Amino acid sequence: MTQTQLVETGARPAAVPAVSLSGVTKSFGDVKAVRGIDLELQQGEVVAFLGPNGAGKTTTIDMVLGLSRPTTGDVRVLGLEPRQAIARGLVSAVMQTGGLIKDLSVRETVEYTASLFADTKPVDEVLANAGITGIADRKVAKCSGGEQQRLRFAMALLPDPALLLLDEPTTGMDVEGRRTFWSAIRRDAQQGRTVLFATHYLEEADQYADRIVLISNGRIVADGSGSEIRALAAGRSVRATLANADTDRIAAIGGVDAIEVRGETVLVHTKDSDAVARYLLTETDARDLEITSKGLEDAFLSLTHEGDHR
Repeated sequence: MTQTQLVETGARPAAVPAVSLSGVTKSFGDVKAVRGIDLELQQGEVVAFLGPNGAGKTTTIDMVLGLSRPTTGDVRVLGLEPRQAIARGLVSAVMQTGGLIKDLSVRETVEYTASLFADTKPVDEVLANAGITGIADRKVAKCSGGEQQRLRFAMALLPDPALLLLDEPTTGMDVEGRRTFWSAIRRDAQQGRTVLFATHYLEEADQYADRIVLISNGRIVADGSGSEIRALAAGRSVRATLANADTDRIAAIGGVDAIEVRGETVLVHTKDSDAVARYLLTETDARDLEITSKGLEDAFLSLTHEGDHR
């Protein structure tokens, strides 16, 4: 069967990217929300889409979902126009709010949603995959925010989509709920489903995403694994206990970017941690000295700050 035939019958085409954006821009009057994005997501990838508020994440996701069209450039989902892919049941989205009838039970909600499709996965299967079998008879109004979010996830799984877009997917979930959710996501990815999720939980992106795409001011400023993104944040942090730290003297050491003093704790962000450590250990009474590499949060702040000035 050819790739074209696969697309026409609604099956998942194997040779095309799950998502492809080429030269995409989006303007609202004089406001340029997206300023030129080139991005490809391969099938089976779990990708975190990160960026500060106003960076262009939601606008980009709206274009992938066919809710809006780019001002310039091209958006493709599994080789199709976004609305065509959605019409074939190839795309599902889990948003933070909306879409739930409070007077229905969890099972009734999923069954009602299933009735809207010509073909779906079994209701019991999606309830189990979402980790909500135990609350299937509970009224939606009685469910916590995290449980309602897992219900939205179950609804999204019904058409067995090739692409799943998630907006802050674990908001309101407890630790067990998050673990169950991400276990299901990883299983799906191993079977070829592509997952693109936006989140403010940086540790979640670092732990569960195969790839992190960082957007700032409408442009992609970094794209890689968690370790690759962290490596883009140059320098290390030196922490020590030191009363009455001479911040002027520390600032004069080559490579020092910033100094924070919290009581008797001094924290130095520097590109030359050896020089700072040598000074603290040989010329001061510093103790409990610790040197750490910068984390994903540091990279996020550094790269998005740079992106704002491009």
